Amino acid sequence: METSLGLFPGSHFTLSTWFILSSFYLFPNLNADITCAPCVSPMQLNNGGNVHLRDPPDIGTYPRQDKKKHKLTTVLYPNSGVLDGRAADDFPGFDRDVNAEGLSSSAPVENFTEPALDEELFSDEFLESEYEVNQKDAELRRVQRSVPEQPEFMESARRSRDARSEEQRKGTGLRMDGQSKRAEVRWNRDDDDDDNDDGKVSDSRTDEHKLVSSTFALAGDSAHNHAVVYWSGKNSSVILILTKLYDFHLGSVTESTLWRSTDYGSTYERLNDKVGVKTILSYLYVCPTNKRKIMVLTDPEFESSILISSDEGASYQKYRLSFYVLSLLFHHTQEDWALAYSHDQKLYSSFDFGRKWQLVHERVTPNRFYWSVTGLDKEMDLVHMEAHTPDGHCQYMTCRAQVCSESSRTYPFPGFIESNSLVVQDDYMFVQVTTTGQASYYVSYQREPFVRIKIPKYSLPKDMHIVSTDQGQVFAAVQEWNQNDTYNLYISDTRGVYFTLALENIKTSRGLGGNSMIDLYEVAGIEGMLIANRKVDNQVKTYITYNKGRDWRLLQAPTTDLAGNQIHCVLPFCSLHLQLQMSENPYLSGSIFTKSSAPGVIVATGNVGSELSYNNVAMFISSDAGNNWRQIFEEEHNVWFLEKGGALVAVKQPTIPTRHLWMSFDEGRQWTRHSFSAMPLFVDGVLVEAGAENQIMTFFGHFSHRSEWQLIKIDYKSIFTKRCTEGDYQTWHLHNQGEPCIMGQKQIYMKRRPGNYCMVGWDSSRILSSEPCTCRAHDFECDYGFERRGDGNCLPAFWFNPSMVSRSCSQGQNYLNSTGYRKVAANNCTKGVKEMYMARKQQCPNRPPRGLVLMTRDDKLTAKLGSNVTFLVRLEEGDSIRMNIQLDFGDGTAVSYSNLSWTQEGIRHVYHSAGIFRVTALAENNLGFDMSSLYLHVTCPVEHIQLMAPYVVIKNKEVNLTAVVWPSHFRTLTYFWWLGNNTEPIITLESSISYTFNTEGMITVTVQVSSSDSILQDTRTIAVQEFFKSLLLSFSPNLDEANPDIPEWRQDVGRVIKKAVLQVADVPEEQLLVAVFPGIPTAAELFLLPPRNQSDGRKRSEEDLEQISEILVTALNQISVEFELKPGSRVIVYITQLTLAPLVDSIPRHSSSAMLMLLSVVFLGLAVFLIYKFKRKIPWINIYAEVNHEKEQEMISTVGQNNTTPKITLSEFSTQKELMEKELEARAKRGVINTCESTREIPNCTSV
Repeated sequence: METSLGLFPGSHFTLSTWFILSSFYLFPNLNADITCAPCVSPMQLNNGGNVHLRDPPDIGTYPRQDKKKHKLTTVLYPNSGVLDGRAADDFPGFDRDVNAEGLSSSAPVENFTEPALDEELFSDEFLESEYEVNQKDAELRRVQRSVPEQPEFMESARRSRDARSEEQRKGTGLRMDGQSKRAEVRWNRDDDDDDNDDGKVSDSRTDEHKLVSSTFALAGDSAHNHAVVYWSGKNSSVILILTKLYDFHLGSVTESTLWRSTDYGSTYERLNDKVGVKTILSYLYVCPTNKRKIMVLTDPEFESSILISSDEGASYQKYRLSFYVLSLLFHHTQEDWALAYSHDQKLYSSFDFGRKWQLVHERVTPNRFYWSVTGLDKEMDLVHMEAHTPDGHCQYMTCRAQVCSESSRTYPFPGFIESNSLVVQDDYMFVQVTTTGQASYYVSYQREPFVRIKIPKYSLPKDMHIVSTDQGQVFAAVQEWNQNDTYNLYISDTRGVYFTLALENIKTSRGLGGNSMIDLYEVAGIEGMLIANRKVDNQVKTYITYNKGRDWRLLQAPTTDLAGNQIHCVLPFCSLHLQLQMSENPYLSGSIFTKSSAPGVIVATGNVGSELSYNNVAMFISSDAGNNWRQIFEEEHNVWFLEKGGALVAVKQPTIPTRHLWMSFDEGRQWTRHSFSAMPLFVDGVLVEAGAENQIMTFFGHFSHRSEWQLIKIDYKSIFTKRCTEGDYQTWHLHNQGEPCIMGQKQIYMKRRPGNYCMVGWDSSRILSSEPCTCRAHDFECDYGFERRGDGNCLPAFWFNPSMVSRSCSQGQNYLNSTGYRKVAANNCTKGVKEMYMARKQQCPNRPPRGLVLMTRDDKLTAKLGSNVTFLVRLEEGDSIRMNIQLDFGDGTAVSYSNLSWTQEGIRHVYHSAGIFRVTALAENNLGFDMSSLYLHVTCPVEHIQLMAPYVVIKNKEVNLTAVVWPSHFRTLTYFWWLGNNTEPIITLESSISYTFNTEGMITVTVQVSSSDSILQDTRTIAVQEFFKSLLLSFSPNLDEANPDIPEWRQDVGRVIKKAVLQVADVPEEQLLVAVFPGIPTAAELFLLPPRNQSDGRKRSEEDLEQISEILVTALNQISVEFELKPGSRVIVYITQLTLAPLVDSIPRHSSSAMLMLLSVVFLGLAVFLIYKFKRKIPWINIYAEVNHEKEQEMISTVGQNNTTPKITLSEFSTQKELMEKELEARAKRGVINTCESTREIPNCTSV
């Protein structure tokens, strides 16, 4: 699930979007067509995984013959703050439900308020642009000022949970990942002019009516290429407009003007003097629960401040901000409460409408924070958020916005979650956890503990998005392992746990920047009615369902075309196909449009044929909820509902200027043409139903590329002759091809009689009566684990065992045994076959345990030493109440529980030593038992590694290489040995290996040790020779004082020693090798190596080494070798002794050197005998041997409590008598080990 679980009605993503309309004009025959590449469907996905701030789009300029710059006007949806349901119905500017303005609807979410815009206007510096509506994307562009082509976009309200109307939840853009939609602008040449710009319409009347209109130009702002228009709302005549000059080269706003109208747009007042003449404004926010309260942000490039108004923008107060606001989230009931997300991932809260802010939490994921849900959360100021830990993990946490201290934070989901996966929506909460490359999804229903979502076993989703949650169940789009450009639609039970397949292979299209759109549309005003484009045999066809996906069918094509010619289209070979593309501009209707106040009326762009096509399209309308269709235009038009759905208004796609619009009062059967402007206008957007009791709509646009922005206010009240009375209405029965029972009930609506020119009331289209139906087979869908076969029956899938009983079912209790069917959620049918299909109550059987599963809470098989490890025990089948559970941790500790319920929260254990432990769980009762095991690797971090290896080795002789780690580990580490130029390492679990080098030269040996998630290494260079000679060296004591005992120091000192030796002996540098040993006192070994080119033979080389050795021994004995460690401190190098084998050879043979060595041993033995014979005459020598003997015993003694070794100095032997007494005592204690003394050892990785 792209962890941004996107929703169609609503979720973490933007509720309202700032969509894009681009109008270009160069010549009368050149116009701009808008193609929403990614929005071929109302649901938007993001297949890239997590939601991140996106880079600015690559923007190019279309070459033009006249080289002139023309305005690209872009209309974006304002954030009206996010209205509540009541205000949306009465809102004069936009209809909240299914987009009178193309509003992308969502499920109830938080009132995520982002810049409150009704229209965005941009210069046509960009003829191909990606527009991102998400606040974070807009803010990214605001931050990256260095990008010259980067336009500044406004974005829409992100979430509205309780403050939304049903209409807005129903429909249009079921956007699924919180990512904004994008638009692609293309230029096409068109020979049409204004005289034929309206195209052909059905049964249009010839007489033209003049509408009452007034035009206002924003004088002085002709250079401004970006405008924001906001209509205050119900019973308000206030309109606010913010225009800005966006410098595409600087990448920032350089000028701004704030306008305000108090007469529905007839006149406007410039407010720059009230906000500050030099103040540069960037964004406009409106409180969703009190439209009179407005926030305006300044451009942070100049200053970081917020302007607050409590009188619909008449006056403002400025407050400084210490952070840069990326997005705002208003509380759904408290008008002064708001959350602000900053550019540095910090979340702030304010409880006085932005005057003061306090930090809530740091490292919060963008757009993953939510206010509390009324009725589910106890505290009103509770905040749900996804936050990162300092080490980069993600956690779901909650805390109160006013006091979010460490002690007050709670973690509803145990363990870490996938980044960008938290969704809090309606009754549900969702998170994603990914382990070993496989994603798992968890849901919490009404704040209950999280449980794992059950999708058919082998769907193996690559991607999953929550589509909707507002109908008592969850809709999810799942891309399975074998799908690339399609998704499957799944629906859940009431608790959101068990999902079944509703429709396979729904078409998706990928837009610019990786966003994808799924072709699924929820019809507004009729519950359970969906339209989808499905890919079948490489053809895309449009299907419709009336019962939430239980049954689907093709659309019946119209019987005649616009000219009245017969259309021969026979199902299933030919049908009507619709484009399910929502407009990126909320003030243009898009390719499909419905509204809850006009139930059953669907206006869409489409084609008739064997499959969906984007060529030769026309406009179609259905007045009876998709049963019958009529063609109304031969070309694409934008169509809006007026008069609360009682009338339709249409304007041709704004590719060329126009003065006319078309209106229909009989659901598209007849159209009349009206003139709204004296001059042709490039229409950028239309705001309809602006006043509660006013018949007003406003056109936004411009006359030419050099003109100011034009706002044309149109009053269409003169069209009506009277206000509708009861006799002007008729009843309409909802049906599906004659079947009156839809979602288990018969519904009768009241609608105005076609052709009546009367003004309708706010409740004109309403349900007159609703009667439940008798349950039949189509009221039931397949239950989880069952699949619908060709005969329509639901049978168990091959992987599902229908006889399996839940472990919570205890003997003596009852459970519901599924028949393979479950009632469609929100279906109101009664009786009939209900008893046959509903799950049956049965008594829980007594059964042995089966399917015991043991796992850790985070599903990992590694743990750090000393940390809490939580084990989970799950049982698929068996009586959990009468079940004994035993858990052996493998370290000599075990626990036992009388029933499984005690283990629900997990079993915690702490390991005090490192190692690999076999953890075993046993479940048993009187009928049998089941076991499950896992192997847990408990590790502690490796802090240091040292490779122990000889500096010089003999060719073809086996040598030992040892890695010493600290702290020590027991078989919990993996060693990688890289020897010479080998491309593959030797991998062992032991810390040492034996190896034979078969080539001479300098060989590099590297050992790596892998522990948990860390890797350390050490490297040594070994000289491989056939023979060599070496001398042991010692140094004057002042060297020890400067010895830090680190490898780097030893290397540097070795080079200095080598340099000093070369000064007294004429020896080639490559034949000398000095190795300084670790530890103190400082010692070293001088290696004499044979020359690389032994042209004189081996014997000659050996003789040369002997001569060099004699020279060096003489120099060392004469104290001729010394070096300066630092000014005033010279170190003398001594020879300690010759090595036991001065010439080491791979071929056994006698030599003079060996004879000399033998004689040396003989003389040494004789000296030892003489000392022993006359030891009483040298008393202290014997005592010295005794002390050494004791120390040897200490080296092999066990580790005691005292790690210090006693030091014995000659000063202690003050007199001969005392020495003799101590000698006698030492003899008495000879061979006895002093257990109270020990030497320091490398500590073991053990915690006591």
